[in-house]
Amino acid sequence: MSFSWTPHRFSGGALALDVANSVILRHDDGRRIDRFEAVGQMDSFPKAAANFCAERALFGDILPVKRENRADFIALRELIDRYFRARILGEAADPLLADLLAALAQVLKRASSGGLDAATVHSTLRLIAMPDPERMKICRNCGWLFIDRSKNKSRAWCDMAVCGNRAKASRHYRRKKEETAP
Repeated sequence: MSFSWTPHRFSGGALALDVANSVILRHDDGRRIDRFEAVGQMDSFPKAAANFCAERALFGDILPVKRENRADFIALRELIDRYFRARILGEAADPLLADLLAALAQVLKRASSGGLDAATVHSTLRLIAMPDPERMKICRNCGWLFIDRSKNKSRAWCDMAVCGNRAKASRHYRRKKEETAP
């Protein structure tokens, strides 16, 4: 299966979140898609990140993860998702933080300078130290992680043009169906 990396795929607001969001429908085993499992997608992600990621100015051109480092990178992606999801939901995140920090150190030791793995480590460390952790949220539509940069911290969707419109259309459809039901 082939995908294109569009701006919507980088709506997390930070490279580490965009990497975590490379799994579509993460919590739906029947429909879950890991975009990095598709041939060539992990290699094309860094170029797209350099074009669309909110942190692109910090990293510039990003190199793909070396083949021998990919298993550690995928493990890191999963820890990033678990840690920040637990933190957002108010669950005990400290044990996960210890695991995440250990994985960050392991990946950084083997990462090439300018590589996606190194950039993801730096992005993750910035998120851990984020001054407004309540700005990190889970999209009500797709379940992706994102940073709410709205003035009043009321954003509910990772991308209004995609998830927001889908949620509003779904609500409209349900209302119309209820109105016409006998």
